[in-house]
Order: sequence, then structure tokens, then C-alpha cells
Amino acid sequence: MSQPMHDILNPAVPAGAYDDLLARVLPQARAHRAWTPDDGPLPALFVSHGAPPTLDAPEWLAHLFTWSQSMPKPRAIVVVSAHWENAPLAISGAAAGTPLYYDFGGFHPRYYTLQYATPDATDLARRIAATLSSTTPLHHHVDRGLDHGAFIPLMAMYPAADVPVVQVSMPSLEPEALLALGRRLRSLRDEGILVMGSGFMTHSFAVFRRPQLQGYTEAFDEWATDALGRGDVDALLDYRTKGPAADVAHPTADHFVPLLLTLGAGTAPGQSVTTAFDGMWMGNSIRSVQAA
Repeated sequence: MSQPMHDILNPAVPAGAYDDLLARVLPQARAHRAWTPDDGPLPALFVSHGAPPTLDAPEWLAHLFTWSQSMPKPRAIVVVSAHWENAPLAISGAAAGTPLYYDFGGFHPRYYTLQYATPDATDLARRIAATLSSTTPLHHHVDRGLDHGAFIPLMAMYPAADVPVVQVSMPSLEPEALLALGRRLRSLRDEGILVMGSGFMTHSFAVFRRPQLQGYTEAFDEWATDALGRGDVDALLDYRTKGPAADVAHPTADHFVPLLLTLGAGTAPGQSVTTAFDGMWMGNSIRSVQAA
């Protein structure tokens, strides 16, 4: 997956690839078969999301949509994004029409007018609160909409915007904390609720400026993929020490630790993890995985 840097950052039609996707798949998205109890638990997902230029990458968008179509349409979605760290735990606004949180800067004005008007998610917010608040203080930010770590991938995965969504904050950037949060959300999968960690398998701005560093991000991606395949959760928890070139691939923890959320939400952390799609984009790995 490769596009010239200029085309990515200065597209002729901002979000034009997304417009094309909608024109092709919206009827299919609306007809997507809904989850039933006979389907069993939904998988837990880790999605590598991007900033608004994701919406100008047709292959990436197609991967995301195809992935969503490979499973029944969830009753609801709970997302933990790299872009919201808050302690105590917090959940986003649940009312229909809560405005999106455009937590990015320097892009074309069109990206700040994007809409993703998901249905009322009050029941989901209550279900999350019942799951988490018995032992953890929980704050409800009623005016905080979905940030781009949530709405950008979901716009491609569920473009009909017909699934209730609530975002949950990261309690810290400690991998163990995200693994534990995933474990607490695991039971929601039995109810047809999709649990999703949203980050980036590698997240290096340095590689944008110095493409010769891509070998380091590729090495980290290969290591993480091997650890996932072996079910080595301990190694992934200790990625700073164990992962090659971790300081290049992840100078900050925020985009990696949502992967631990996904592993925690899996039925057996470290087992039955498969890659949904992979590739390199602007020098970084967009590998996205699901845990049964």
C-alpha cells in the first residue's frame, strides 16, 4: 500500500476516496446481517487508524469495510482510542447526534465538516457503566463526541452509521492497565457488542521525515506479529524492552497499548489472534488484528 506523500497530504478531492467508497458500498452496509445470539461472541479488534488522510487511501478503506463485512453487524460498539487518556475512567457522550471531536489540526477544512451521526447509545453507556463502575469510578463526559481514533475507522467499517457507539478512555498508558480493562469488557462480546482498541501497529512521525527508518518500523511489526502468533502476551506487555527499535516505532505509548486492550478482551489473551489486513503506509505498519 503506497501513495506519493504529496497525494496523501494534498489530495485533489479531500476524502474523495471515502466518497467513492460510500457510492459503492452504502446499500450493502445497510443490508448487513445483524448479530444474533446463535453467532456466539463477536471477536475483539485492534484497528490501526490514521488521521484524516486515511479517507484518501482507497485500499485502506476497502480493507476496513471488507473486515466489517466478515462478521455480523454488532448490536453496539465500544472503542478505546489512542487519543483519549483519562483517569478515572470516562465514557463519551451517548446521545444521538453528539458532535464529533475533531482532535487534529492542519488539514483541509473539509475534514472538520465530516459527520458520523450514530444512533442513541444510552443503553450501551448504561451497560458499560454496569460492567465497570462497580469497582472503578466512572465519569460520563456527555458532550464529548467520538475522536478520530474512533470515527475515522468506523466511517469505513460501518458507513451507514447505524450502530450505537460509545468511547471509553484509557485509564493510563501502562500496558497492564489496558490489558486489565480489556478483560473487564470481555463479557460484552457475548451480547453482540464489538470491543475495539484503536491505535497503530507502529506510530513514528520520524519515519515520515526520514523514510530510511522504515526498516525499524518493519522490524517492530515483524516482532509484534511473531509475539501475537506465539501468544506471548508478556513480551507485548514489555514491548519497550523486548521490541526491536521500540523507541523509533513507538516514541510514545498511546498508539500501542490499545493492542493490549484487544488481547485482554479476547477469550484467551494471546490465543486465536489473526491479522485482518496489513501493509505499510507512510513508513508505518497498519496491521490490524482480531482476537477470538
